[in-house]
Amino acid sequence: MSTIFAPITGRGGAVTVLRLSGPEALAITAELGGKPPAPRRASLRRLHHAGKMLDEALLVTFPAPHSFTGEDCAEFSLHGGRAVLAAVSAALTALGARPAEPGEFSRRAFENGKFDLLQAEAMADLIAAETEAQRQQALTGADALHLACTAWRERLRHVMAQQEALIDFPDEDLPPEVDAALLAGIADLRDEMHAALAAAPAAERLREGLEFVILGPPNAGKSTLLNALAGEEVAIVSDTPGTTRDAVGVRLDLGGVPVHLTDTAGLRDTTDSIEAEGVRRARARAEKADFIILVAAPGEDFAPAPAGIPCLQLRTKADLGTEGVSARTGAGMAQLRSQLAEVAVALIDTKGVAALARPRQIACVRDTAAALDRALELPEPELRGEELRLAAGALARLVGGIAVEEVLDAVFSGFCIGK
Repeated sequence: MSTIFAPITGRGGAVTVLRLSGPEALAITAELGGKPPAPRRASLRRLHHAGKMLDEALLVTFPAPHSFTGEDCAEFSLHGGRAVLAAVSAALTALGARPAEPGEFSRRAFENGKFDLLQAEAMADLIAAETEAQRQQALTGADALHLACTAWRERLRHVMAQQEALIDFPDEDLPPEVDAALLAGIADLRDEMHAALAAAPAAERLREGLEFVILGPPNAGKSTLLNALAGEEVAIVSDTPGTTRDAVGVRLDLGGVPVHLTDTAGLRDTTDSIEAEGVRRARARAEKADFIILVAAPGEDFAPAPAGIPCLQLRTKADLGTEGVSARTGAGMAQLRSQLAEVAVALIDTKGVAALARPRQIACVRDTAAALDRALELPEPELRGEELRLAAGALARLVGGIAVEEVLDAVFSGFCIGK
């Protein structure tokens, strides 16, 4: 196993923290800064290599297994200049370490049992979080999912033990309600997983961001509305109909929810091939949206929205003396932003169900629930037991496998067998 290093803070700050991890981490640290300080005690050291001083840095060591990676680690708080980082990196390389690959610290932490895949994915989501709702999902939602999956694993272990008892000890004095309790336990577990799957689209939308589309005829004020909500000039505004011919979008934070708001070409029949393509793209974008803001100027009819997609009919150009909003004067814009924030929050509400926010997580739970569905349909104990083992294999991709010894422990602790 090689010893690796990389900065663990962003570039451009006054301080850059560089992590060194691996079997030679403490020896290399001693080469640079002398005898390492006591574990987890910060010490100010002058770093030297090849007879030259590199920097004066704060040094902390973390002997294995009490470190982020589970290996021997050292962290150097360096001055933030690029030249300092380059010099220390060159010295570490000369002493036998190598630059870490993307995600390699976390990979080693996972392999050394410091966290599981769910926790690793939550950490990645937390780092990538742009809004408060994403931050909350990465922290509390991931904890809730981890607790739910751990509980599912324990309950699945229990029903597997019941099933094995019915298969291996059919003539023993087992309680008559065991089979009924087994089926009820499988059904309850299956139902909870289906509830989590039903809530998954909302959690996934929060992680990736919602798609809101502004749709309407030419010169209805779509581009002006986009610019007003964005707080900057994103789209070109012109009195000439058909100015917007392609989708123009901006990323917004609405109520803590990331939303990609898109302005589209005005909907109308046209002989201009380029504008016609823009209209086609506008309709295609609207059909994939999470929410549509359907706009129309005073006296105009609202265009039909795609079926099944929630929408808001919004009358624009209130500065002309009509009801609605005016992006030019700001009339009604605060209320509109508040309304859109409420919509965004409602669309990502998972109602307390464990948040499956990644396709991999959804696939694991879906495969587990499908195996439980099949188990409930099978009267033969042996075939039902095989489906339960398939369910355990699918769930293992989230929280680890169920060993044979664990099933046996549950069998012999839960039933009076062989008395």
